[in-house]
Amino acid sequence: MGLQWCLSSTLKLSPLSILRPISQSTKIPLRRSLLVRALSAAAAATGPTTIASAITPDDYRVAKAPQWKAAIDFKWIRENKEAVAANVKNRNFNANIGLVVELYDKLMNVQKEVEGLRAERNVIANRMKGKLEPSERQKLVEEGKILKERLVTLEGDLFKLTDELQQEAQCVPNMTHPDVPVGGEDCSTIRKMVGKPREFSFSVKDHVQLGKDLNIFDFDAAAEVSGSKFYYLKNEAVMLELGLVNWAVSEVMKRGFTPLITPEIVRSSVVEKCGFQPRGTNTQVYSIEGSDQCLIGTAEIPVGGIHMDSIIPESSLPLKYVAFSHCFRTEAGAAGAATRGLYRVHQFSKVEMFILCQPEESNSFHEELIEIEEDLFSSLGLHFKTLDMATEDLGAPAYRKFDVEAWMPGLERYGEISSASNCTDYQSRRLGIRYRPESSVPPKKGKGSSASTQFVHTLNATACAVPRMIICLLENYQQQDGSVVIPEPLRPFMGGLEIISPKSK
Repeated sequence: MGLQWCLSSTLKLSPLSILRPISQSTKIPLRRSLLVRALSAAAAATGPTTIASAITPDDYRVAKAPQWKAAIDFKWIRENKEAVAANVKNRNFNANIGLVVELYDKLMNVQKEVEGLRAERNVIANRMKGKLEPSERQKLVEEGKILKERLVTLEGDLFKLTDELQQEAQCVPNMTHPDVPVGGEDCSTIRKMVGKPREFSFSVKDHVQLGKDLNIFDFDAAAEVSGSKFYYLKNEAVMLELGLVNWAVSEVMKRGFTPLITPEIVRSSVVEKCGFQPRGTNTQVYSIEGSDQCLIGTAEIPVGGIHMDSIIPESSLPLKYVAFSHCFRTEAGAAGAATRGLYRVHQFSKVEMFILCQPEESNSFHEELIEIEEDLFSSLGLHFKTLDMATEDLGAPAYRKFDVEAWMPGLERYGEISSASNCTDYQSRRLGIRYRPESSVPPKKGKGSSASTQFVHTLNATACAVPRMIICLLENYQQQDGSVVIPEPLRPFMGGLEIISPKSK
């Protein structure tokens, strides 16, 4: 689901423009066999990775050289450039694979030349340690100066090429699961259909009219206070939001997930490393002016950052989190009936699931996540369909994405209420999250584990996006007298409330 944010703060910011949209959240790529890996000799040579998340791929270009390095496997891209280019085309991304390969080859050539010159300097340095005639020593000094000047030039070229290569390669999306349908959103396929639309014997209202009649929303006051696409929840709607959040967290915790409440302001570099580029024309990301921080559009971002730049023992995997946060999205470019009421707003509450696991387990955990979502929505009696989203609808990090669209009778259409994405090692290569496999060979005496580290796979899925769930519940459970029945699973989380009734006038 889309991202956006808006908030006021007492931070030292400009008085009129506390939050400034920065750029279209986008995603970026890579992994081996199904994704593109990272960390080539070139990446390693530039030094350790430094640290700093389903938007449209309109603008992937970074305005300036990246301040952090993604561990991208450039060698793998070069060796599989036809497959990578075809994947970029299928996903309708603006990435130049030919230029990535060209820059990588140039970088490798310059690096070899630098290594050769360094070796020559070492030879000269060793020779000067011995007894030499003054003329011969002077000759070596002159040769050393020439080598040093040449090295300074080449090392500058190496630094520039490294940044250019990162800038171009970070525009490349993840590879795609072979079963994902190719094409636009209309090419997405239905995996599962649950239930059927409820039949009404009376004229159906949409959630906006229901909320007005029940006195549980106030869009007008929110527009005056904050602007369009904001809202006040009142009376039973407050209990409904809190009930949904507590119900979702409680249910997911039963599946072995650790609960979190996350920061809602993060560094922009973390946003970028999760696959959302906070730069561009139609940004979905709110940036805090005068700082390097952004408001989150999903808890996926701060949860992804928890283990940034760390090596996790294999025995600790999988790590499963269920996180509650408020989310903020600019919804740039959104207009029309699809934005009415609570459907597309700048600020909302959401419960997000996030998993870090071994590579061979990510496909099965993806299935587990969509099953959890389907179980949650089925228990509320919703009619919905699960979709395997087509290539052009995938954000850059996603290897595969399943969406859940529920029937909203007042809006007379299906609306997205959740998604579940397998991002493989796309995010972990940028966030620097690895694990150390348990070695089958005992380490040598005095040595640590001999097993090399590998990048974890990350997955994320929505357990409950509150505004859209409220839409579904109000519109599907409305009664002829204008009341709304509360589904049984939510009642214990709402103080036993069974029905929301119209207020007496």
